[in-house]
Amino acid sequence: MTVSSLNGRLLESVSRTFYLSVRLLPRRVREPVGVAYLLARAADTIADTDSASPATRLRHLTDFQGLIGGQAGPHLVAGIQRDIQPKHKGERALVAALPKVLAAFSALDIWEWRETCDLLSNIIRGQSNDLEIFNDPSRVIALPDATALEDYIYLVAGCVGEWWTRICLHHLRDYSRIPEEELTTFASGFGKALQLVNILRDMPADLAAGRCYLPANELAALNIDPNELQITPSLAQPVFDRWLAHARTLIELGRLYIAGIRTRRVRMACYIPWALARQTLDLMEKTPPLGTSRRVKVGRLDVYATLFRSFRVAFGNKLLTA
Repeated sequence: MTVSSLNGRLLESVSRTFYLSVRLLPRRVREPVGVAYLLARAADTIADTDSASPATRLRHLTDFQGLIGGQAGPHLVAGIQRDIQPKHKGERALVAALPKVLAAFSALDIWEWRETCDLLSNIIRGQSNDLEIFNDPSRVIALPDATALEDYIYLVAGCVGEWWTRICLHHLRDYSRIPEEELTTFASGFGKALQLVNILRDMPADLAAGRCYLPANELAALNIDPNELQITPSLAQPVFDRWLAHARTLIELGRLYIAGIRTRRVRMACYIPWALARQTLDLMEKTPPLGTSRRVKVGRLDVYATLFRSFRVAFGNKLLTA
């Protein structure tokens, strides 16, 4: 299976929205971005497949880290494939295709490989920390404070924005209108925004599974026991609203990022997740997830409309500043 085919059928099976963005990228960055996403998604699948125990998932994340670093281990892959049996069809296909994804990763040039190794180390560290914190499904455990939440969204997403920027600056001439340091700051905030939006949107499901990403000290200030949130999630609405406002602040850094880059294809690719995250924030303000059993989700027609608008964003910032 070639890198191109991995970035096609397999990538689409695990993320139709991100697949749209990757297909828009110039080929020089499309291949490393696609392979890195598949590896990150594989790590995420290992961390989230609840049919395996937390201890088993932690062990396989360590194994996966070794495979990323070049450790030869068909037995490690076989162990992951034996124990990690996700419900999602695309994720099952990804686990089955791990040897081919790892082979595509090893075929990247040495600079891309090293950059991506560092990226995946951060992601796996964030996921491992997550499993170590939320280690008792019999009760709801909350992250201790805002620093813990900020660290988590940086490790699993903020550093992705930084990596994406280094890859594009390396491969694409005249990529940025603004200095690299400033662009990298915007990139980190952009990545964190996307992850925080996902966390807020998925909070009811996470609470049902015993995971609370809202800081325990902020809940305690309102005399809220995290375990109460499984029965009455809306108790946490004031804390939720503060983090929703923070997500708005971070999503603005995403707008500044897109406005600061020149490459049209990358502008389109970045606009799609940025606009969908912004629409998700709007939906959560209109219908707070903690007060409804329905999952907040941008409709398919809105996704197509966003894709159409991305063509306008490719040629200017007018739509971004409207």
